[in-house]
Amino acid sequence: MAASMLAVYTGDLKGSVKVTQDGASTQPETQIPSAQIPGNQLPSVQIPWSRFVALGDSFTEGVGDPDADSPGGLRGWADRFAEVLNDLNEEFSYANIAVRGKLIQQISDEQIEAALDLRPDLISLCAGGNDVIRPGSDPDEVAAKLDRMVARLSETGATILLFTGADVAFQPVFRSIRGKVAIYNENVRKVAKKYDCVVVDQWAIEALQDERYWAGDRLHLNALGHHTIAQTALQALNIPNDLEPLDPPALPSRNWRQARKEDVVWAREHLMPWVIRRIKHVSSGDDIEPKRPQPSPVRVGRHA
Repeated sequence: MAASMLAVYTGDLKGSVKVTQDGASTQPETQIPSAQIPGNQLPSVQIPWSRFVALGDSFTEGVGDPDADSPGGLRGWADRFAEVLNDLNEEFSYANIAVRGKLIQQISDEQIEAALDLRPDLISLCAGGNDVIRPGSDPDEVAAKLDRMVARLSETGATILLFTGADVAFQPVFRSIRGKVAIYNENVRKVAKKYDCVVVDQWAIEALQDERYWAGDRLHLNALGHHTIAQTALQALNIPNDLEPLDPPALPSRNWRQARKEDVVWAREHLMPWVIRRIKHVSSGDDIEPKRPQPSPVRVGRHA
């Protein structure tokens, strides 16, 4: 009878799991991508994490991925990611204290100590995006704040996931800030190396150059985009999973005039309200509470 497959955390690569044969073999352990497992079957997996806490802004809250059955009415990449881990460990729990619209200093002030109080062994932090897209912001100054936040979180010994920003070149209205995003991304990688964090590299995800992965506001990912981020985060931690790439719908056929009309509608419904909030110094996250303030299991088996 063929030996069963077992994935175990060996600790030599922070935040990774290894797939090995559960049998009498004396061969050294080697990493095996899930697609190469005999019979294309996922292995039994033992993961080293039992409590995941997600920090950040709208990206991690799940804005753009509505789900009436999820807390706060949003699902998002972090929920999707946690569902997979909960399948692998029935003792696994997950908290999400991210709130839309938050600047990096607000995330530092409001979420770092709250996260530490929850005693996580796996942390995700995506912060700084709302700062970098603001006119006149300095990506190096934003990164200095990120460094201080990660320094504090790293004291726990938890595995930390950091995120680069997506390449915004495909959206004409955001091309002017592409260079700032790229600079900030390099700083994120520098911080990750300094504190031995795992990087989820959105900039490298070619699918995110496709408008079909984005919500109508052009600022947030839709369900397809959040699913893609969940896949990428699992891959970054080398966690075997059965999430399959989703096929985006066909692009609508439209001429130049129709595209410009859509731009006008977008500016009126999304861009102008954002500008007005900046002028008034208000945030879309004002009076919004975290959707998962306490660690708890997440529903399993919802990987679509």
